[in-house]
Amino acid sequence: MSQSHLRVGIAGISGRVGQLLVEEVAAAGLILSGGTARNPAAVKGLPASVPVFADITDLAAVSDVVIDFTHADTAEAHAQALAAQGTAWVLGTTGLSAVQQEAVEGAAKTIVVVHAANFSPGVTLVQRLAQIMGRTLPAQTYDAEIVEMHHRQKVDAPSGTALAIGEAVAQGRGVKLADVRDSGRDGHTGPRKTGDIGFAALRGGQIVGEHEVMFTSADEQIILTHRAFDRRIFAAGAVRAAQWAATQPPGYYGMDHVLGLPPVS
Repeated sequence: MSQSHLRVGIAGISGRVGQLLVEEVAAAGLILSGGTARNPAAVKGLPASVPVFADITDLAAVSDVVIDFTHADTAEAHAQALAAQGTAWVLGTTGLSAVQQEAVEGAAKTIVVVHAANFSPGVTLVQRLAQIMGRTLPAQTYDAEIVEMHHRQKVDAPSGTALAIGEAVAQGRGVKLADVRDSGRDGHTGPRKTGDIGFAALRGGQIVGEHEVMFTSADEQIILTHRAFDRRIFAAGAVRAAQWAATQPPGYYGMDHVLGLPPVS
């Protein structure tokens, strides 16, 4: 299929990222096939030719790829609808439960699913480097800490991106993040446990997103830092993922696949 004929739908088209996606789809020369919104009649500013639906099934029926930055509660219904229509899925939703994650991965048996906590190329590289560092720097001597800061309206903590970075460190160390995660320290917590991966979440102002992963030993410290200045980086990355997804066989992919990063040996 020619990229210029690629039909891209946007789930949650009226949201902040949804509005940026509308612009990025146009900038890429793709066809905006429609969107979803809780109240379609209230969505303004779109061409008359772009339909807005209340049901994801209707959007899937007119799209080759759907970009989805909605909510974890929609994951199961969206997985079922997109798989039934054979529509590729670029998913940026975080905080999925085990059941919701299973539904997403189940859909990937029949359609292309590109799932990422963050579609920024820079964050993707930070995750890869964090995995390599987690594998290379012994947990017995290098303490791993992840600090993130976001705008004051953000409702979840740690951020999905911070958790994804933590997962990368844990994978590098060959452990499960749930077994070594340490977040929300307060009061008399005792000494830091060897091998834990710590998290700290800061909130204030209108900061789009800042993440640091630190590896600290008795002798040295290495810090990886990523700062996002504009939410557009997430929208542009998701559109890039949609274009990539259109040429792939069914499967469960990440942004590292989109960027062509080699697997970690």
